[in-house]
Amino acid sequence: MRYLFILGRNPELSIAELKSYFKKTGNEILEFSRRGNSAMIELEKPIDAGAVEFLGGTIAIGIILCPIKNIDRMEIYYSEKNNFSYVLWDFSKKTDDVREYLKSRFRREKLKASEKKLREEMDLQDEDEKGQRLDSKVDEQYFVYDEFFGKIVQFSDYKKISDRDMKKPVRRESLSISPRLAKIMINLSEVKENEILLDAFCGIGVILQEALLQEIKVIGIDKDKNAISGCRENLKWFKFSEDNYKIINDDSSKIKLGETVNGMASEPDFGETMKKLPTKEQAGNMIKRYEKIMAGVLKNVKKYLSENARIVFTAPLIRTEKNRTGCDFKKLSSETGLKVAEGFPISEFREGQIVGREIVVFEDN
Repeated sequence: MRYLFILGRNPELSIAELKSYFKKTGNEILEFSRRGNSAMIELEKPIDAGAVEFLGGTIAIGIILCPIKNIDRMEIYYSEKNNFSYVLWDFSKKTDDVREYLKSRFRREKLKASEKKLREEMDLQDEDEKGQRLDSKVDEQYFVYDEFFGKIVQFSDYKKISDRDMKKPVRRESLSISPRLAKIMINLSEVKENEILLDAFCGIGVILQEALLQEIKVIGIDKDKNAISGCRENLKWFKFSEDNYKIINDDSSKIKLGETVNGMASEPDFGETMKKLPTKEQAGNMIKRYEKIMAGVLKNVKKYLSENARIVFTAPLIRTEKNRTGCDFKKLSSETGLKVAEGFPISEFREGQIVGREIVVFEDN
C-alpha cells in the first residue's frame, strides 16, 4: 500500500525516523521516493490509523486514491456537507492540471468548494528549496505526487502536543528538548512497546513521557536532584503507572544498573547557554568537555545494553564566526568500542542559532 508522508523542516531526520519506525513495527518498505518535504512510501502492510501520533518528524499522512489518469472514476468527496474548503499539496508537475480538474468537477457535482492556498513556505534544513506548510483550517486535504492523486487522512495535532507540554507542572524551557524531537529519538532507538528505554540524562523527563505514551517502559537517570524531582512530578501528573518507570538520582558514568535495557535515547547537558558567538577555542573547549562526559557514560551504559541495541543522543553543534563545530564521533567511537550507524550524524539547527544539535546513533560493534 502506498502512502504519502508530509515531512517537517528537517526531511533527512524525518526520513531516518520513518525507516526506524517501520523497521521496529515490522512493516517492510517496498519502495521509496522523495519530493521536497514529502516522501512516497510503499509498505508491505497497512499502517495504523493513529500512526502519525508516534512520529515526531511527520506533519501528515496521506493515501493514494488513484493514478491521475483515473481520477474521474474515483469518488473523492464523501461528506454530506455541500459547502467546504480544501487544499491541494503540490509534489508534481501535473498539479495545475489536477487543480483545474477539481474546480470543474466540484462545479459539475454542484458542490460549493473553495480552494485555500498553502500560505507559508518552510525553510528546509541545509537545503535551498522550500517546503510546504498549511497554516489555515480546511475541510479536506488532497495531494498530487508525480503521477498519483490522493487524500490526507492523518494529521499531527501540534497544538495538542504543545498544550500538553506547556501544562505539565515542571518545565525547563532552555534545557529541555521538544516532544517532537523526543519522539524522533525514541523511534531512532527502535525500542518497541513493553521493552525498556534508558535516558541517561533524563532531566525533567520529556523523552521518558513520550516513550511511556507509546507504552515503552523507561529508566531515567540524572545527577541533578532538582531535575529528578521535577521528572517525578511530571510523570505523576501524566498518571503513568510506577510499574513502568524507574527514576534514579545518580551519575550515568558510574551507576550500576543491574538490569538490561533495549536501547537509549538522551539529550546530554551541552554546557553553558551562549548568547554571543564563541571563539573557535571556546567552542573547542565546550566540545572537549562534552566528549569527555559522553565517553564515560557510553563506556558504562554499553554494559547494560541488550544485543543489537541502539544508543541515540544529541551533541552540540556550535556556530563560530566561520563555520559550525561539532564532535569527533570517530574518536568517540574508538574510545567506547561503539560504531556510528550508517547515515549519522544528522544536523538539527535553525538559522542564526548559536548552539544547534547533531543527532547521532551508535551501535555495538
